[in-house]
Amino acid sequence: MTPHINANPSDFAAAVIMPGDPLRAQYIAETYLTDAKRVCDARNMFGFTGYYRNKPVSVMAHGMGIPSVSIYVYELINSFNVKKLIRIGTCGIIGENPDLQAVVVATGAGTSSSVNRDRFGGYDYAAVPDFGLLRLCWEVAQQRHIPTQFGNTFTNDLLYDKPEGMLQLLNKMNIIAVEMETSALFTLAAQYRAKALSLLTPCINSLTGEEVPALQQQATLDKMIELALETAIYCD
Repeated sequence: MTPHINANPSDFAAAVIMPGDPLRAQYIAETYLTDAKRVCDARNMFGFTGYYRNKPVSVMAHGMGIPSVSIYVYELINSFNVKKLIRIGTCGIIGENPDLQAVVVATGAGTSSSVNRDRFGGYDYAAVPDFGLLRLCWEVAQQRHIPTQFGNTFTNDLLYDKPEGMLQLLNKMNIIAVEMETSALFTLAAQYRAKALSLLTPCINSLTGEEVPALQQQATLDKMIELALETAIYCD
């Protein structure tokens, strides 16, 4: 048990799917896992462990923003021996003609936050996913015909009131999505020798303000969850 995860040391599988929303964690456990059991609920941040295709998998919510995800990732790796962490969340899509129905797979994550510099002696850290998980994710997407777009992303501390010109600058540098957690996930996984991946579902075109219709967004969310689960067990 840790200050934020009231579970036993053996309650989590080696692979954990991490949505931000505790209710999305519950949805995944109830919809996709068999014999799922809730293993923690401190601060209403739910965690579950069950089986997907007869392989043990856990789901643990991480909340919103770099400080929150950093707490849960650190504790999962260092107190519960978690080896693989796959974030699944929503994002703002960026680009000239963005595909609002394809799952975004982050091949890197820049950030406006100072957290990575604080961890890395003031230097800029290149936050990237585990290549093995990234390759497996691509293979799963091809095999299961899940529309995906692989590319660089940006982790921002501000959801509202972004600095003027930021989105245009991200677009200039061919960054395809903006969200609030991936850079921290990749950095902590590297520091503590775990494997990490981040999958994102577009919920809005950040450049135009066009929102993705609810039914279309849910369809992509389900494809993203399927892609995450299949990737998590692919090499087990």
